[in-house]
Amino acid sequence: MTDETTNTVELATELTMAWLSNPNTRTSADDVPAFLKSMHDAVIGLSTAPAEAPAEDAGREFTGAVTARKSLANPDVIISMIDGKPYKTLTRHLSNNGLTPAEYRTRYGLKADYPMTAPSYSALRRDMAHKIGLGRKPGQTASVKSEAPASTAKRGRSPKVTEPA
Repeated sequence: MTDETTNTVELATELTMAWLSNPNTRTSADDVPAFLKSMHDAVIGLSTAPAEAPAEDAGREFTGAVTARKSLANPDVIISMIDGKPYKTLTRHLSNNGLTPAEYRTRYGLKADYPMTAPSYSALRRDMAHKIGLGRKPGQTASVKSEAPASTAKRGRSPKVTEPA
C-alpha cells in the first residue's frame, strides 16, 4: 500500500467514526461498511477532482439562455444567462453556480460594465443609503434642516406661554 492510499483509508475511517459518534445518528451494523466505502470513495474523489474539472470547462462553448439585450430589458429584474430566470441581483446566483462576476462576463462574452444588479433595485438601495446617511464625511449633515431658535428654556420642557388677559 502506498502512503497516499493509507491516508485516504485513515481519513475515511476517521470520518466514519465521527459520524457514528454523533448521538443523532441511528444506524445498524450493516450500514457501517457501506458508509465507510462511500466515505473512502468521496475522499478519493476529492483528492483527484480538481485536476479534472478545469479541463472540462476550458474547451466548452457556453451559450446564454437569453440574449444580453433581453437580460437587461426589464429595469426591475436582470435575467440570468445561465438559467433564464429573473433576479434582482446575480451575485448569489453566480456563487451558487461556482462563478465570479468576471468569469460570468467572460463566459458569455459580456462587456466589463455589464451590471450584476437590476437598475431599479440599485436605485432603491442607493436612496435608502442616502436616507440613512451613508456616504457622508464625519460631521457633515444630511441636509439643511430648519433649526428651532435657541431659547433659554431647559431641555425637554417647553417654555410657559401666557396669554394676555
